[in-house]
Amino acid sequence: MRGHHQLLSRIRGDITGIEWPPVPIGLTATLAALLRQLEDTQWLDPRELAAHQHRQLVALARHAATHSPMFRRRLERAGLEPGDLGSSDGLRALPPLGRRELQSAGTDLYCAELPAGHEPTKEARTSGSTGTPVIVRSTPMTRLFWLALTMREHLWHDRDLSRRFSSIRGMSTRYAESGDWGQPVNLLFPSGPMQRISARTDIGQQVEWLLRFRPHFLLTYPSNLDGIVQHCAKLGLRLPGLVDVRTISETLSPRIREDAERTLGARVIDQYSAAETGSIALECPQSGLYHVMSESVIVEVLDEAGNACREGEIGRVVVTSLHNFATPLIRYEIGDFAELGGACPCGRGLPTLKRILGRERNLIRIPDGTQHWPLLGLFVYQDIAPIVQFQFVQYELDKIEVRLVVEEPLSPDQEAALKSCIHMTLTYPFGLRFRYFETEIPRGAEGKFEQFICQVP
Repeated sequence: MRGHHQLLSRIRGDITGIEWPPVPIGLTATLAALLRQLEDTQWLDPRELAAHQHRQLVALARHAATHSPMFRRRLERAGLEPGDLGSSDGLRALPPLGRRELQSAGTDLYCAELPAGHEPTKEARTSGSTGTPVIVRSTPMTRLFWLALTMREHLWHDRDLSRRFSSIRGMSTRYAESGDWGQPVNLLFPSGPMQRISARTDIGQQVEWLLRFRPHFLLTYPSNLDGIVQHCAKLGLRLPGLVDVRTISETLSPRIREDAERTLGARVIDQYSAAETGSIALECPQSGLYHVMSESVIVEVLDEAGNACREGEIGRVVVTSLHNFATPLIRYEIGDFAELGGACPCGRGLPTLKRILGRERNLIRIPDGTQHWPLLGLFVYQDIAPIVQFQFVQYELDKIEVRLVVEEPLSPDQEAALKSCIHMTLTYPFGLRFRYFETEIPRGAEGKFEQFICQVP
């Protein structure tokens, strides 16, 4: 059946005494209305989707050309007007925006004025999983689309919202349980309880807490999932009742997916998103391809010459965010590589990616035998020294190489302060050696850049 109208009809209302039909108000009403539209737009013909995308892009470009000095300069250098972005060919005439250019733009990047409904803004700082973190300003509209597309993912995979949900992420600072799944689910529906675990917690402790809570659904990073799976396999454990695991933020390798499904007996469902742009692509519930979220972004996959890849080819991912009127991310080279997919047998008109490459981080190993996801503190480091890019390589159990690109040479005092800070963020006094690169830290195989690499067997 196309759509989830039965579930959407059960959205809770906000007016006392009105049980049916529900009458939501405020953010709940806006989110419900957008979700209802997304139920229809996913089935549009790709050409019709593209026409709508470029109509929206022209509106955004006209605003950004007036209010963002950096975007105006980009257009001028390319000899373009905002209206020229109303076609795929016109968009391709605008050179991509690199992370380094975005990082160094300062306030020229942002729009000085915003239309009604797009304020207030919030800063969104990337985690730096490609080694070059950036700061963007998000708006209520970018937040709304993030909520709607997160809810779309739940609906696509037919999750029973009344069941138990666990989240293991870097943003969690301590263990917590709550009575519902949080936003967006609690804006629309009642739900079961939720467990939050910090990804910095030792894997063994994570598994103990999961066994106690008995979740039906789990959200975490692929590298953290891999640690859980290896721990469970070693001890002959399973997570009873687990239905599916959602992986985010890093590359999900076939090996991790297969190991997890075999060991845990749960399906693994991946999604592709970025702090700068929100949801980029969601895994199709029928085919396993990644559907691009065309209502929110335009995604291009480009070869080395900057030409569009064909189905089956791997290239650089360039993303255009369609609704951020505060930070015009138009043809933004996000730092990932992907394999372009073809038409999906499910019938949705949303374009597809077959594989996502890049954004993989490894678990850090502590000499006492514990391991966890390394929560690194680049913006704390930048308060100490002018760091542009970084990478950590754990080459022995108690030794790490700190690879840096810096704006200017560090003084002995800066290196000492940085060492102290790194010891604090990594939670162990590793032996550190610094290695400097002039312009960029080299990428690994297939264009990947891993922020943390553990080479310890």
